[in-house]
Amino acid sequence: MIYLFFATGTEEIEALATADILRRAGLDVEIVSITGERTVTGAHGIRVEADALLDDVEFFDADLLVLPGGMPGATNLADCATLNERIRDHVIVGRPVAAICAAPLVLGRLGLLQGKRATCYPGFEGELAGATCTGALVERDGQFITGKGPAAVFEFGYALVELLKDKATADALRQGMLYNEI
Repeated sequence: MIYLFFATGTEEIEALATADILRRAGLDVEIVSITGERTVTGAHGIRVEADALLDDVEFFDADLLVLPGGMPGATNLADCATLNERIRDHVIVGRPVAAICAAPLVLGRLGLLQGKRATCYPGFEGELAGATCTGALVERDGQFITGKGPAAVFEFGYALVELLKDKATADALRQGMLYNEI
């Protein structure tokens, strides 16, 4: 199971495109609201109906945690004590965490990016304590996958598919979604 967290002010395209790509790959994804309400309003006023609430999610079956960016969505994720605890637990057992745009700040504030290569939306590099910020569209270092921003969402999604499935599946999605024609 993949849990993708949605907060008030989350960048909708990063959340929904990532969930879409992962589901096209046949992966189980649940959009999880951290607000206590199923309906959450994103950064651009789009209301999203979450599949689950944070307090109702069992994390023992989580293969991947995904943190979309957007403001103030990323800081809302970072301010959620329960989510922070679950992320730490997930990392301790060696499972992957992905964050895009401003959301790598969550990992940076938790001290999880020390000595890691990472990328983020320009201007948020200072939030990634101890990381080497590369500026790449997508960066993978160990169990952490980070993406630069909204335009990187397709490469971010395909990188997650490659991580959880394989390169052939990610390449087939690129082809089927006509991404290779860009």
